[in-house]
Parts: sequence; structure tokens; C-alpha cells
Amino acid sequence: MNDDLRLYWPRPAAAWNEAAPVGNGRLGAMVFGGTRGARVQINDSTLWSGTPATPAEGLAAVRAAGAGPERLAEVRDAIRTGDLRRAESLLMSFEGRYSQEYLPFADLAVGLGLSDEARYGGRTLGLDDGVAADEITDGPLTVRRRTWASRPAEALCLDIAVTGGTADATLALTTPLRLLRHTAGPEGLTVEVALPVDGAPEHETSVAQPLRYADETDHAGSTAAAGAYDPYAVLAVRVDTDGQVATADGTWSVTGMTRLLVTASSSSAAADVWHRVAPRTRAGHRERAAAAAGRALGLGADALLRSHRDDLRPLLAAASLTFGERRTGTYDVARDVLSGDDEQLTATVMFQLGRYLLASCSRPGGGPPANLQGMWNEELRPPWSSNYTVNINTEMNYWPAEVTALGECHEPLFGLLDRLAASGADVARELYGARGWVTHHNTDMWGWALPVGMGHSDPSWAIWMMGGAWLTQHLWDHYDFTRDTAFLRERAWPVLRGQAAFCVDWLVEGEDGFLDTIPATSPENHFLSPAGEPEALTHSTAMDVALVRATLTRALAAARIIGEGDDPLCAEIEAALPRLREPGAAAEGHLREWATDLPEEDPRHRHMSQLVTVYPLDQITPRATPELATAASLLMERRGPGAMGWSWAWKIALRARLGDGDTARSLFLEAVRPLERNAREYAPVDGSVWGGLLPNLFSTHPPFQMDGNFGFPAGLAELVLQSHDDRVSLLPALPGRWTRGRAAGLRCRGGLAADLAWQDGALTSVTLRRVGGDDTAPVRLVHGSATAEITVSRGRDVTLDGALRPAC
Repeated sequence: MNDDLRLYWPRPAAAWNEAAPVGNGRLGAMVFGGTRGARVQINDSTLWSGTPATPAEGLAAVRAAGAGPERLAEVRDAIRTGDLRRAESLLMSFEGRYSQEYLPFADLAVGLGLSDEARYGGRTLGLDDGVAADEITDGPLTVRRRTWASRPAEALCLDIAVTGGTADATLALTTPLRLLRHTAGPEGLTVEVALPVDGAPEHETSVAQPLRYADETDHAGSTAAAGAYDPYAVLAVRVDTDGQVATADGTWSVTGMTRLLVTASSSSAAADVWHRVAPRTRAGHRERAAAAAGRALGLGADALLRSHRDDLRPLLAAASLTFGERRTGTYDVARDVLSGDDEQLTATVMFQLGRYLLASCSRPGGGPPANLQGMWNEELRPPWSSNYTVNINTEMNYWPAEVTALGECHEPLFGLLDRLAASGADVARELYGARGWVTHHNTDMWGWALPVGMGHSDPSWAIWMMGGAWLTQHLWDHYDFTRDTAFLRERAWPVLRGQAAFCVDWLVEGEDGFLDTIPATSPENHFLSPAGEPEALTHSTAMDVALVRATLTRALAAARIIGEGDDPLCAEIEAALPRLREPGAAAEGHLREWATDLPEEDPRHRHMSQLVTVYPLDQITPRATPELATAASLLMERRGPGAMGWSWAWKIALRARLGDGDTARSLFLEAVRPLERNAREYAPVDGSVWGGLLPNLFSTHPPFQMDGNFGFPAGLAELVLQSHDDRVSLLPALPGRWTRGRAAGLRCRGGLAADLAWQDGALTSVTLRRVGGDDTAPVRLVHGSATAEITVSRGRDVTLDGALRPAC
């Protein structure tokens, strides 16, 4: 553990955005630390408002309002004739209510009977083992406290050890949700809660009752019934100590102890739905939570910590990226990371932090995928419902999964895609008369697939039919990096085929013979009409066409790989692909956002929608399409520098793909400044505030959302290794000032892992090993003007020098 990378804060967290995150894919916590009182704020990734029936109920409501294939035809006619006000008016009936909210669960207050003179030794968070720790001294006493979330034990664990004497402690468990029952006994604490059956996002101010429980009256005046679904959850806390235990008024206390082990586990009706298991009774949930916490407790602190580390360490150690000198040890977050004094250390930390966060909140067998806040949330009405925004943010959460050797962390996203493929099939059929499945701008753990907006929201973000087309690229990416044909056949193909079928049916022939998407929007931007008015609705936006092309191309490739090439859909795809519009440049030379050269309302918009062609879709590259790559670079100049965490992360990855490492570096340095510094020094003309990093290194929009944290490692990896264009490119966009470093375990398309090192800005060595795919497949390596073609067999690593010659 001397080689671990740890973050350090000298003081307890005074606010939530200063606390340290731990998680096991289902249970997560924010650990505050402290001397006499310490807060552990607990989340369960399956705790959402809503019910399994919410998507179907929403679809029935918009159908009743007149939305459907006939009205879609009217919308298309109105757009073709330029009557955009009529088109917008008709589309309002397609807008459902809203996707549901991700909820906080409970707070565990840990009190220690220490004196006012107790000294706090600071907090640490291990980015290699996921353990949050702190230490307190009080005269002869030393109190060491460690908190982690164990996936093997299915429990949140808190271990307190006292040396030099004994101490007293108290535990209290509270919840912001509707409390059904609270129990406290010698064995520990339990809270049982009701979950809201409906939760409105904070920005929907027209909703009179933002959080509605099953026994309350809904907006239409009828009783909100959850049906067979029981909106219920339970959290069980179990304790083991060598002190004297007592309980009073719901508080658990111990005196004269030298050790205290706390384990917590949960169970919820929503988890049963997510895992598609038979629903439990409330008694069954109580038994499950208590049994899991009890089993963990029985293992003891040492065994719990050992099994946790054995589970998490190999995953986090599978890849690394170090800029500058070798980085191990403990770093003060404010002094060493946020100060900007050592930018290469900051880059190294942000790479590993992003990987740590994804591994903590997205694991197979856990809960739903990482949401806008990963899995950490303390608000009943979090920003944007802490849900899934699928016009960039959810996708960005998973950009680092394959390239940084966290492929297994992709699994929860595939679970959400399975759900969307089912609920979205109903939406595609009922609203658009299309085969396959569709999802729009927002979704939740229940698989909400409708547009949102409540019939009054701007189509620029509420009307967008390409959410599924973008999400399914992650299925192809997992195959492309692993070359796992069984995964492609059994898991990816049914979902990818369904999305391809929708795309084929969504296309309509334009007057010039091309196939168009209509209505189409470019998230979340507007163009200006001849009258100078902002408009959103048009046809065949660049992003639409790029996503359709990617979906159809990859579906066709998948079909051929798994022997489904005679599927009738393949012939339809082959006929459609040549009739898609090609990307083009505007009069000023930058890559066009719309099918025609329309003026942007906001040329510096935070979204780079048309640049999805560059990253992550690989449709425009400097090698294969140099003129379009130049147009993409001109668009980047037009868009300008950063705006918020996720926008910076996308721009970093884009600059890397375009070979501009120095600008990528400058964008990164903007993005990792403290939020308050960015807010003070940058004043965008629209009155917004640029994002930055919070004291615990969470990225902000603002407010806090975690997509930037996930996007940074993906973008940093692109600076040193790229594997599209049928080649592996080494140091393709290394910033000039980051002259020394090394990477280990980064993944390449084709089933390869790569280690590389560089000195004075030049490659010194590269080693490739096969982790999947075809042993006989040729691998083309490129570094500057040097090239090599090699084969890499399982168990036989290939090492080359900086000139790509075999190393001695």
C-alpha cells in the first residue's frame, strides 16, 4: 500500500461537497470525518421515485393528448412548409411529464466522546483501494476510523479502533424520506421508508406537489396507486464492539470501547425490479438487509477490508496513466492538486479519480448505471433529478470504461439499455409507427423513453429522437475493445438491431432524394430564422445523421460477424446508408451543425453536437477526412474554451482526436481550477458561471454533476493512445509540456492492452499484449513517422522501442 495514491484533507468536511465518496455499485456514502461528531451520508443506487408503471402511464397520457403517427405526419408537413410555430404546437402533445428522481437514503451520525482538545489528523481517500480514513488524538487516546463500501459483503463498513485507552461512541440513523419505522436495539439500528411514486424535477415549477407518495392524491385527483409495486426500502445497521451497549430514544451508544465495527446494508422493492427477481414482502426486505449486514459483521473488520481490497484493487490497478514523475503517496487536495502548481500531478490524480468513481458506482450485479451524480446525492430534488441525460452526459459517464480497463463497469449501462429497448419499443410503435425502440433526452431506472417537457418545453432539448442511437454505440464499443463475439451475439445484437430498425423507419425521403430525420433538433442549440428568431426544429441535423450512420453501419457489421447477414433488415440498411447526407462545412469554413448553412443563435454553445462525428464516433479523422477535420478544428476555435465540466471534457477529447494536445492541455487546466476561482475570473456574456472543481474534486456544471469527472480520464487517455482508423497511434496528441510519463494497461480496439513510456516528449518503449480477439490479426502501430505491423498472440507480449523496432 506504500504505492497507493491517496487524497488528503486536513480538516473534516464542513459541507457535502467536501466529503469523500465511497461506493460498491449499489451502496454509496459521502464520508465527512470529524472529531466529536461525524456524518456518513448514505445512498442506494436503486432508490428512485416513480414505479415500474410510470413509463407506460406516461405513454398512455401522451397518446390520449393526440400524439401519434398521424400527428407526426402533420408535424413533418409543417416543418417542410416552414410553419415552425404550428410544428412546435403539434409537438407539445408528444411531450410527456418527466423522468423520475434519484433519491437520498439516510444519514448515519457517528459521535465520539472526546474532549474539546482532541486534535484532528486529517482525512484521506485511497484511489487504489476505496478506503476513507481519518485519525484523531485526544491526550493518550488515538482513534483511527476507516470507511469503505464492500462489494463482496454487500455492505457499507465503518471500523473504529482506539489505542491508549477506551472511548465512548453514539450512532443515530435518520432519513429525509418518509419514515415508516425506526428501530434501535443492541444489535444496531434500522430505518424503513416509503419512496415517492412520483417526483418532479426542480425546474418544473408548475408541479404543485413535487414529491408524491402512494397514499396521496395525484395531479388528476385520483389516488396514486403503485399497483403490485410496493415503494419501500429498508436500511439495516449492525454493530459489534467490546464496550457496554445501550439504546435510548432511537440512539445507539457504547461506553468503554476499544473497537467498533459498523456494517450497513439495504434492500428495496426497486432493486427487485431492477434485478428482475420475484418481489419480496416488506418482511422479506427487512430480513435481507439485516442478514446482509449481519453476515458482513460476522466476518470482522480485517476480513471485510481484505475481501474489499481483493475485489477493488485489481480493477483499479488494471490501468494507470502518470504524467511527469512516478506518483504515489498522499497529496493534499487544496495545496497539491487544486493549486495548479503541478499540473501533471493534477492530470494523474484526475485520471485515477475518474476511474475510481466509475468503479465505485457502476459494477455488475449492483444497481442502475452511473447517473448525473454518479450515485452520490443528498437532495430530495437534485439538479436535473440526478437522472440520465442521454444527449451527452450519460454517454460521457462511460467514455473511460473500455479504454481505461473498466469494461466490466459498462454492464449496468447495458442493463438500462435492455430496459429501454422494451419500454422504447412501445413508444416507437405508438408515437411514430416505427419498428424497434426509441428513447429521447431523459431517462431513469424505470426506462422512461418518452420526450419530457410537460407540453410546454423548448423542443431544442425536449424533442430529440436519437438517445437510443447514441447509447447503443456503447454496446459496439464493448465488443470492439474486447472482440467478444458471444457478447455481440447474445447481448448487443438484439438491442442494436432494434435501434437500427427504428432508425430505418424514422428516415423519410426528402425532395432531393436523400433520407432525412424530421423533426430534428441539435441539442441544445438554436439556429436563427431569416427574421432573426431562434428556432430548433428542422431536418437532418449533423448529429442526427452521424448517429444514424453509426448505428446502421455497426448493426450491419455486427450482423455479418455473428452470421446474421441474411437478416432482411441488413438489406434495408444497405439501401439506406448511401442516401444519408454527408457532413459539410459552413461558409465560414467550420463544420456545419444543420443540413444547410444556418446561422447559430449561440456560436459558443456548450454542446459540440456535430463533433460527435470526431469523438466518439470516429467518422471524421485527420488521416481519413483531412478537410472535414480542418472544418472540425475551425468549429472548435469558434466554440471557444470551456463552459462547464462535461463540456471541457468533451473538448479535451476532441482536441486530442484532432492532434492538438497543447490546446487540450489548456482546456484541462481551465477545467481543474477551483469552482470559485473560475466563477470569479470568468464571466460569460450570458450571465452563467463557468464550472470547475469542488473541494472534494467533484466536477461541476455548476451545480455538481459527475460527467466531467468521468470524461477527464477518457480525454487524457486519448492524448497518449488512440486505436481507431485501423491503427494504434502512440502519443498522437501529447502536450508539449508533458514531456515525461508512462501508461500501463490502456486498452485498444481489437482486444489489446498497451504499456508505453515517454521521455523528452518522445516514445521510449511500448509493450502490447492480447486480452481478447484474434491472435493472428495484424496490428498496425504508428508513432510520428514510424510505423510497424505486428501480430500479438495470447501469452506472448511484444515490446518495441521508440522507433517501433523490436526491443532487445
